[in-house]
Amino acid sequence: MTENPAARPAVALLGTSTMGAGMARNLAAAGLPLTVWNRTADKARPLARVGARVAEDPAAAVRGAEVVLTMLFDADSVEQTVRAAREGFAPGAVWVQTSTVGVEGVERLARVAAELGLRFVDAPVLGTRGPAEQGALTVLAGGDEELRPLLEPVFAAIGQRTLWVGGVGAASRLKLACNAWVLTVVDGVASSLALARDLGVDPRLFLEAVRGGAMDSPYVQGKGAAMLEGRHEAQFGLGGGVKDLELVLEAAAAAGSDAALARAVHDHFAAAAAAGRAGQDVSAVWFAHEPTRPS
Repeated sequence: MTENPAARPAVALLGTSTMGAGMARNLAAAGLPLTVWNRTADKARPLARVGARVAEDPAAAVRGAEVVLTMLFDADSVEQTVRAAREGFAPGAVWVQTSTVGVEGVERLARVAAELGLRFVDAPVLGTRGPAEQGALTVLAGGDEELRPLLEPVFAAIGQRTLWVGGVGAASRLKLACNAWVLTVVDGVASSLALARDLGVDPRLFLEAVRGGAMDSPYVQGKGAAMLEGRHEAQFGLGGGVKDLELVLEAAAAAGSDAALARAVHDHFAAAAAAGRAGQDVSAVWFAHEPTRPS
């Protein structure tokens, strides 16, 4: 296998749903030979129009690929898919695991990689569907830095920058800290909008009050507007947010870290999911802040 930085390695992408479809389009646009697979085949077939080869099963997808990316829901789905692909892996293939799987999950998947003879890179990404479609993700990479030249064109296609953070597992730990912050921000916006509403103030004035200040961000304005306008098409699925917060709580418990805030945020997300909002965007946590009145 070549590891020439100028080379264009053959890539397989397993998982082409909310995040993976945009990643696939950018890999193809970068001229990388690409094969894709998805459990729901209808989500993969449109990628043939951008030059990707669409495989019918995971083993066919990874056959001949130098770099295999997984972008699936959780550690269980990743492990099941990679094991199903085991007969197709090329000798020395590099498995780049981009899903959010948590601390125990990444350790388990690293053991699977060793069992299957794969070189493993822990590389969860920061960003939602929009950045995935724009090739503007941030890649958090952990693993053997000797693989950097091979992976540079892959990471450049899907992201605006790559942050190498150490050995396998470090990137997944950092991703949990980042997602804890992102989901806390979303729930905080929902909470402040709801408080303004319950105090008799137009909640839109909250977004106007913080606009342009030190605590403002495009995410605050975008998610706040989505909440007030009832726009909840999934960019970052609420069900995935619940899963990620559960991973945060598990990791915090194991590390002895205070997780009181994450627990409260999780409870709001879980309540929205239980109300049938799991398939919507994380902005749908707004529905966990329904008004209450004194009895």
